[in-house]
Amino acid sequence: MSEARVLACIDGSAASEAVCDYAAWASLRLKAPLALLHVLEPAPSTMPTDLSGSIGLGSREHLLGELAELDERRARLLREQGKLMLDAAAARVRADGVAEPTLRQRHGGLVDTLQELEEEVRLLVMGRQGEAGGSAASQVGSQLESVIRTMHRPVLITTGEYRAPQRVLIAFDNSPSVRKGLDLLMQSSLLAGASIHLLLVGADTADARQAIEAARKRLEEEGFAASAEIRAGEVEEVLLLCRREREMDLIVMGAYGHSRIRQFLVGSTTTSMLRRTDCPLLLLR
Repeated sequence: MSEARVLACIDGSAASEAVCDYAAWASLRLKAPLALLHVLEPAPSTMPTDLSGSIGLGSREHLLGELAELDERRARLLREQGKLMLDAAAARVRADGVAEPTLRQRHGGLVDTLQELEEEVRLLVMGRQGEAGGSAASQVGSQLESVIRTMHRPVLITTGEYRAPQRVLIAFDNSPSVRKGLDLLMQSSLLAGASIHLLLVGADTADARQAIEAARKRLEEEGFAASAEIRAGEVEEVLLLCRREREMDLIVMGAYGHSRIRQFLVGSTTTSMLRRTDCPLLLLR
């Protein structure tokens, strides 16, 4: 098996520059190789489904031949466009300090391709807005939620312009997935030196206080500047409010927990959170 790497999805959208910058940052912090991926998904064919009856046989065969040539030409142009995107992305990450990025162009569906590559992925980096997402800054890529549900690797979702994460907000619910995620972060160099704030959204009970305080102490023992608090309210609203108040650079959360965090990450609220956040999200599995 090849060395686990940071994998960045490049699609030519406005989000690609930030994807490159965050992927380069993660690659350098983790001392992991970086691969840039562009997926050529099947495009609808220009071939008509039914030409019978309306034109003669000779005319139909001539038209079919021209349409086949058109599809072939379009596929070739898309491949060339993808290579240009990858070359531009490679130049950007080299400028960010990554010496030898790997370039990959694959044919097929994005989700299927990522599943095939999952074993060699340490961290997946994607933009919130995909190529087909339109121009709205809060637009969520059409396949993003499917990727989040499917992948069993950490996913970093970028928004806006790159800013090196120095202040990090962790949505803490004491679930197994979040505790495991904290263990991974403490063992990793990705957020080394960052200031960490743990936020538990829910009732301020003795058990909740004990759990979040234990997590804070563990972070401090690993050398992090760590703080913690408990707030009541709706998970999504409280997280975003805290992020703004404390000017956090990154929100970290478990992709699937066993509390209200899980509820907001499964279903329509996921898209709402992705759409509304104004900083990157790191989803841990």
